[in-house]
Amino acid sequence: QVQLVESGGGLVQAGGSLRLSCAASGLTVSNYAMGWFRQAPGKERDFVAVVTRTGRVTVYADSVKGRFTISRDDGKNMVYLSMNSLKPEDTAVYYCAADATTLYSMRESGYDYWGQGTQVTVSS
Repeated sequence: QVQLVESGGGLVQAGGSLRLSCAASGLTVSNYAMGWFRQAPGKERDFVAVVTRTGRVTVYADSVKGRFTISRDDGKNMVYLSMNSLKPEDTAVYYCAADATTLYSMRESGYDYWGQGTQVTVSS
């Protein structure tokens, strides 16, 4: 049974930092493209970042480029999203996802497994 469990969300002031974690079980993260998405209230779920199976390629949404970093620890079977210089518009539920088939995808439909999400709230 595949499980992705996110943690590390919380309330932070604008300009602050958070690191989200995604613990995977039932799959090996190095065999998947691993992505992060987010969904703000009343909005669609949007792509944030992805790391490919090899770990050599990372892709970011323009809105987070230069502020967020996706990384992976194969030994711990974990994926992380380090978020710096947070803005109120980064407030959302953040989801970890695993893609079994493509090199990487920025579309929800490209992912096979999803976590339950972790709330990030950035106050102004």
